[in-house]
Amino acid sequence: MTWQRIVPAFSIVACMVATLFAAYSVSGATSTTLSAPESFASITDEGVRSAAIFNELGKVLTSPRCLNCHPAGDRPRQGDNQRLHQPPVFRGTDGLGLTAMRCPICHQKANYDPGRVPGHDPWMLAPREMAWEGKTLAEICVQIKDPERNGGKSLADLVHHIGDDSLVAWAWSPGYGRTPAPGSQQEAKVLAQAWVDFGAGCPAE
Repeated sequence: MTWQRIVPAFSIVACMVATLFAAYSVSGATSTTLSAPESFASITDEGVRSAAIFNELGKVLTSPRCLNCHPAGDRPRQGDNQRLHQPPVFRGTDGLGLTAMRCPICHQKANYDPGRVPGHDPWMLAPREMAWEGKTLAEICVQIKDPERNGGKSLADLVHHIGDDSLVAWAWSPGYGRTPAPGSQQEAKVLAQAWVDFGAGCPAE
């Protein structure tokens, strides 16, 4: 048997194993809400208000739906308990996995709920410089504003990414057994815009 046949066969088996693991990822947690920017109107200092708004947005940024794809290392996390991805997969040079185990092998264009496998086109890890796992919200705030660590995005680009990107949108429709990110994508976009409008302030450590 040639390697060309072995690798696809192994990948198929790995997907089946991943399905078995995913079947036990059901969480009893429920989605929480997001407060609107108007909720912070009593804070007269705009810098402080901006930081408070980012704290609220942080409920999304630090949810498992975001953190699982912004890992500190080269392996994604999965499930509400953020366990290491099974089967063992690694980032690869483009965030889409190694040659023998590419993300699209298992993760198709949409969620496959019978197999508990999430999906989107593309399905990939955030770049290594955008890792959030293990960081405080204050650290994430500083990082997310840094073009060298946010994919070269401006503040306006960040608002667009949070509020309009279809992969980010998946966080609110993650499929069976996964708790959606708090609120809605539109609510997160409104918070992100308000955060920028009031100065893009960061919470204190």
